[in-house]
Amino acid sequence: QVQLVESGGGLVQAGGSLRLSCAASGSIFSLNTMGWYRQAPGKQREMVAIMTSGRYTNYADSVRGRFIISRDNAKNTVYLQMNSLKLEDTAFYYCYYRYTPTRDEYWGQGTQVTVSS
Repeated sequence: QVQLVESGGGLVQAGGSLRLSCAASGSIFSLNTMGWYRQAPGKQREMVAIMTSGRYTNYADSVRGRFIISRDNAKNTVYLQMNSLKLEDTAFYYCYYRYTPTRDEYWGQGTQVTVSS
């Protein structure tokens, strides 16, 4: 089992920045993907950014150039630096972990990000 604990959400004005963190604990193995998904009210959950343990990254088109994902493998922690936030970035953000060989997936409880005008 893997436990994920997010932090860093909150309320920010449009154009501002926030940094999300997610610490993983439990049965962590080196071959994995960690990242962030989000879900806005009335919408499906969507991928925001992911990073493999080999540092391959993928971003949603809507956040590319504004958000930066990073990770500290020694701390089993993934970060999401969100810059130039827009109203449409308002959502519940979920941390994600997938163990590559088995594709077992785990989710955090989520953290709310609200962007105001």
